[in-house]
Amino acid sequence: MAEGARERTRRTTPRSEAAGVTRRNGGGRRRASMREVAALADVAISSVSRVLSGHPDVSAEMRDRVLDAVRRLEYAPDFLAQSLRRGQTLSVGFVLADIGNPLMAGIVTGAEAGLRAAGYSLVLMDSENDPELDAAHLRFFAGRRVDGVILSLASDEETAVLDLLRDFEAPVVLVDRTLPPEYGASAVFSDHAGGMAAAVEHLLALGHRRIALVTGSLGLLPGRERVAGLRRAVAGRADVTALELTGSFSAEHGAAATRAILAMEPRPTALIAGGNQILIGCIRELQAAGVRVGSDLSLVTCDDIPLSELYQPPIATIGREIATIGRTAAELLLRRLAEDRGPETVVLPTTFTPRASCAPPPRG
Repeated sequence: MAEGARERTRRTTPRSEAAGVTRRNGGGRRRASMREVAALADVAISSVSRVLSGHPDVSAEMRDRVLDAVRRLEYAPDFLAQSLRRGQTLSVGFVLADIGNPLMAGIVTGAEAGLRAAGYSLVLMDSENDPELDAAHLRFFAGRRVDGVILSLASDEETAVLDLLRDFEAPVVLVDRTLPPEYGASAVFSDHAGGMAAAVEHLLALGHRRIALVTGSLGLLPGRERVAGLRRAVAGRADVTALELTGSFSAEHGAAATRAILAMEPRPTALIAGGNQILIGCIRELQAAGVRVGSDLSLVTCDDIPLSELYQPPIATIGREIATIGRTAAELLLRRLAEDRGPETVVLPTTFTPRASCAPPPRG
C-alpha cells in the first residue's frame, strides 16, 4: 500500500468508526467513547461535555449535532466515573403533590427528557397532598445528596418544609409554587390569572352575570391566581356576582361545591372548575342533577385533558403546554448546576379555548 493511502486510512478510521460501524471486542459490542461522539458531530470533546452537562452557552445547532451523534452511536456516559470526578450523584429529586393527577405525567415527562439528555437520573416521590410527606421526602433527598430538586409541593406554607428548604444545600426549582426571595429558589409557573380573566370575559360577553369559581386552596399559587383572575375580570362590574368556592384540588371538593351551587337561589348560570380533578366532581353532580351543560349551565375548566374535549358538549378550557412546564423546570435546574447565576422565575402563557359548553345563559 502506498504511503498516501496508509495516511488516508489512518485519518479516516476514527471517523468511520464513529459513524456507526459496529466494532467487537471479545465477541461483544464495544462501548462508544466521547471522543467518537465528538468526531461524528465534528466538534471538540469539550463541546460534547458541555452539551451533555446542560451548559447554557451551547448553540442549538451544536446541541442537535451532538445529541444526534449520541443517538447514532448509542453512547452511554460512564455516570459512576463522572459522579466520582465531579463529586456529584447525577441524580435529581422530584417531589409531586399528587402523582394521581394526570397533568403530573406530562410535567414529569418533560422534565425527565431534559435531565436524561444531560446525564441525570430523576427520582420521583409522591406526597399524596400531605405536607408532612413533603418534609419527609426532602429529608430523604438531602440524605441521598441529590444534585438538585424539583418541587410541586402539597403546600408552600408548611413550616417544616420551609425550615428544610431554608438550609437545603442543592438548587431548588418550584413548579407552580412560590417561596419568598430569601429562599433562593427558581420557579416556573403558568399565567393562571390571565387565563382565568380571559375565560370570565368570554362568559360576560355571552351575558352571564352570576359566575361561580370552584378552585383549590388559596394557600397554593394556582388557587390564588385563579381567584385573582376572576376578580380582575369583574372589577367595577356592579351588575355581576362572582362566587368563589375554595377548598382542595380534588373531585370531592368539586362535587360538594357543585351541590352547593345548584342549591343556590338564584343559581349561577356559569361554573368554572379550577382544576382537572375538580372538574370530575363537578360533572358527576351536574349529571346526577340532570343539568344540561351548555343549555342549563355553562361550564369552563382548567387544563386540557381528554375529558374536556371528549365530553359532550366539549368543555371550554383554560389550557397550558404541560410538557413545556417540565422542560423549563429541568432547564432552570441545569443552569443552576452548570453555572449558578442565582434564581430565575419563568411565567408560561395560558390560552382560553371556547367550546360548546359555553352559551348565553338560559332565559328566565
